Amino acid sequence: MSGVGGWRPAANPWLIAIIVTLAAFMEVLDTTIVNVSLPYIAGTMSASNDQSTWTLTSYLVANGIVLPLSGWLSSLVGRKRFFMICIAMFTLCSLLCGLSTSLAELVVFRLLQGFFGGGLQPSQQSIILDTFPKAQLGRAFGVVAMAIIVAPVIGPTLGGWLTDHYNWRWIFFINVPMGLITFFGVGRVVEDPPWLPAQEARRASQGIDYIGLALIALGFGALQVFMDRGEDADWFASVSMRLTAVVAAAALIGGTIWLWRAKHPVVNIRVLRDRNFAVGCLMIFATGLVLYSSAVIVPLLAQTVLGYTALLSGLLLAPGAALVIVTIPFVIFLMTKVQTRLIVAFGFFVLGMALVFSHRLVPGIDFRTLLLMRTTQSFGLAFLFVPISTITFVTLPKGDNADATALFTMFRNVAGSIGIAAASALLTERAQVRQATMVPHLTPLDAPFVQTLHDYTATLLAEGTAAASVHGRALGAILQTLRTQASVLAYTDVFAITAIIAFCVVPLTFLFTASRGGAGPGGAH
Repeated sequence: MSGVGGWRPAANPWLIAIIVTLAAFMEVLDTTIVNVSLPYIAGTMSASNDQSTWTLTSYLVANGIVLPLSGWLSSLVGRKRFFMICIAMFTLCSLLCGLSTSLAELVVFRLLQGFFGGGLQPSQQSIILDTFPKAQLGRAFGVVAMAIIVAPVIGPTLGGWLTDHYNWRWIFFINVPMGLITFFGVGRVVEDPPWLPAQEARRASQGIDYIGLALIALGFGALQVFMDRGEDADWFASVSMRLTAVVAAAALIGGTIWLWRAKHPVVNIRVLRDRNFAVGCLMIFATGLVLYSSAVIVPLLAQTVLGYTALLSGLLLAPGAALVIVTIPFVIFLMTKVQTRLIVAFGFFVLGMALVFSHRLVPGIDFRTLLLMRTTQSFGLAFLFVPISTITFVTLPKGDNADATALFTMFRNVAGSIGIAAASALLTERAQVRQATMVPHLTPLDAPFVQTLHDYTATLLAEGTAAASVHGRALGAILQTLRTQASVLAYTDVFAITAIIAFCVVPLTFLFTASRGGAGPGGAH
């Protein structure tokens, strides 16, 4: 199998794909595995729950800053060397996180872990793009999908299991063997293609774009802080959050203008002139928005409303992840027979229908129905990542791979942060709205309320409750039921909004050029 431009790596390309994807899997896993362990971390470090969330924020801020810069950073030291440095330091920082004795230490090591982790996904995708010919990209990205889709799904479940059966430090120690295997594997089988050193040397000789570098760091750093801390600070009700949002918007808008006009920008965003790449970034943004938000709100619903354990709520996601793995080979085969953009359109349509089905949520929903809801959502996602990743890069020159993979990964990760933050904020806001619309019915003039109060009172009396406290306890039970119903209705509202987004994206998929598999426009393989 020849790679790009007739070059062929010495090692088996599929072995290369598996090894480099293990590094990406390790990094994506760390974005969600910590979440369920925050209360345990706070207890061990004698910190508040709010303080412990900085272990998430520090990681996301550093990761968000490095992601778009990874192409430029790799050109300074060479792609393979940069990739191995990131793997080694990510592994070392994981070990140090597990050995931390104070919250300050843990936050610093998480910051460094996020910094070096930011270079893993773009480097992985860039290596795969250069290792495989365009006709084989669909199958290659099928391997990548295992990391990108499965890792954030199993993260909370694995984190909960490790914390329950061992302790929270093992959510970091688990990276050490994976990191060592990946480091030595990359050193053994990965090689830079012959044209890459000259490209990297030419770019490194152009100097450092300090203005672009500063604007990106400031913009994405502020954006990640706003997304991760906004809900706790009540969003725009907080002066600090308003200031953070203004800084993020100003830096990102100014940075975009600067990078588009600069002669030698730190990130070449002019790759967005390529039609397929620009549309692909939009599609992966929408996919990340739904993937990460749904991976959070389903376990949240199970634990906070339905009373599931962390492990049981995590198991709700597992069959969907398995279905994705089983479906991807069929999707890859389908890409050789059907236009890729039609498959992407189908994926978003199925996802929208699955979210409409999820709108039927009720307070007494059983485990099997909830499992079916999540699994149907995952089925739609199976038709998105591989086709989008393949068609996005099919018309892009190989010299743009470094910056393109950095931008593509950035769009997905930023969408994930926005999706999680927006879903959490919407749940809170819609629950308040739903409760406000139901409270006026708690009046002696409302017949259903009077009947419900009578039923609760009769039940409590039959159970032997003292007559003097029956009325108050019955009202308390009704209020609790109202709050539960308001919460469930809030979840149905979020599912409805997400469904609308999925349906709105469907017509945009036809902005892609007509192509099949990994072939160019109009071609098939």
